[in-house]
Amino acid sequence: MMPHYAVICRDKPGALQTRLDNRDAHLAHLRDSGLVFVAGPLIEEGEMRGSIVILEAPDLATAQDWADNDPYGKAGLFASVEVIEWKKVIG
Repeated sequence: MMPHYAVICRDKPGALQTRLDNRDAHLAHLRDSGLVFVAGPLIEEGEMRGSIVILEAPDLATAQDWADNDPYGKAGLFASVEVIEWKKVIG
């Protein structure tokens, strides 16, 4: 089994429209990469304000490359992005 990596992204304040404008391209990136184990937005006060994506990737470099090519990131949506190895324990 390949290792898992968490991609934890926080949106810039007030950037909801950037998220909405780039959502279709982001969802295509999730679908088409073949690396996504599970993904979804972070919600604050009822509004999407970040993302968590768990990838199944052969190494950290592949996971980082995936994150670097996320259309949300390329559109300048994120204030921060962290890519870190993650271990599934339950579920």
